[in-house]
Amino acid sequence: MSVKCSPSVLLFALVILLYYSDFLYVFSTPAVSKENVARKKRQHFHFDLWLCLTLQNWILDFGRPIVMIILPLEWFPLNKPSAGDYFHMAYNVITPFLMLKLIERSPRVLSRTAVYLCIITFVMGASIHLVGDSINHRLILSGYQLHLSVRENPIIKDLKPASLIDSFELLYYYDEHLGHLMWYIPFFIIVFIYFSGCFSNAEEQKKIPLAGWLLLGPSALYYWYLVTEGQITELFLLTFLAMVAMVIFQRHKGLGPDSNGLFLFCSFSVTVLLVALWVAYLWNDPVLRKKYPGLIYVPEPWSYYTLHIKKSH
Repeated sequence: MSVKCSPSVLLFALVILLYYSDFLYVFSTPAVSKENVARKKRQHFHFDLWLCLTLQNWILDFGRPIVMIILPLEWFPLNKPSAGDYFHMAYNVITPFLMLKLIERSPRVLSRTAVYLCIITFVMGASIHLVGDSINHRLILSGYQLHLSVRENPIIKDLKPASLIDSFELLYYYDEHLGHLMWYIPFFIIVFIYFSGCFSNAEEQKKIPLAGWLLLGPSALYYWYLVTEGQITELFLLTFLAMVAMVIFQRHKGLGPDSNGLFLFCSFSVTVLLVALWVAYLWNDPVLRKKYPGLIYVPEPWSYYTLHIKKSH
């Protein structure tokens, strides 16, 4: 089996395990309908969790490469963890904790096995990405250009022996492919599982409060960064389409998204619009077109930065 098929195998195995864990959970859990109804009545907008998720996403994930650029290099030698690495470590701990707290407030009774499996895979994928991204940043400081492939980079293509280039391609694979899949697939699975329980027939629960509208813009903008920089357009669109299908299905039952479900759905809807505008803006860029071939063309923001912004300074 070639290494290239391992992400597909990983995704298939994860989905199968989640399916059977939910199947077994249904038959091994006592009836909880009354408790579930009571929890639905107490369902309110989770402003504290959405605020914490938005802040830590912007500071610890989006702000991670920025702080590495701003802080003096002598503070963090190249053979030691950088400030961005510490941000990534904090993200790898805080994000799964907040996801668990979000699941705890779900009005739907969920399979613990499925949730634990997602969280474990998430932490492992984010940790793989931590190592790959840390080394990748040091390569950027040495002249590595993100808008070029590994073998086309000037600092890479002249390495001796030539087999070292294969090692850097393996590093890129762990960083940009396997790490991202193991990071984002369980993330969006948990988001969708949570969303599937955010439906109500009470009209007063189907409105986003003012605090939610204030968080909607920053949340959607972060998801745009996550989708474009993480190169997970297909996974994001699949999740969004599944959410649309869930809304249509629940509408036939007379139910609609509550304030939390509506916040998620609107955030993802705005993200789709932002990604479409980003692609349209860079549609005719020949360099990025070469870097990102294929049917779905979505350039990474940091590749755009090294190509168009960094060169002008």
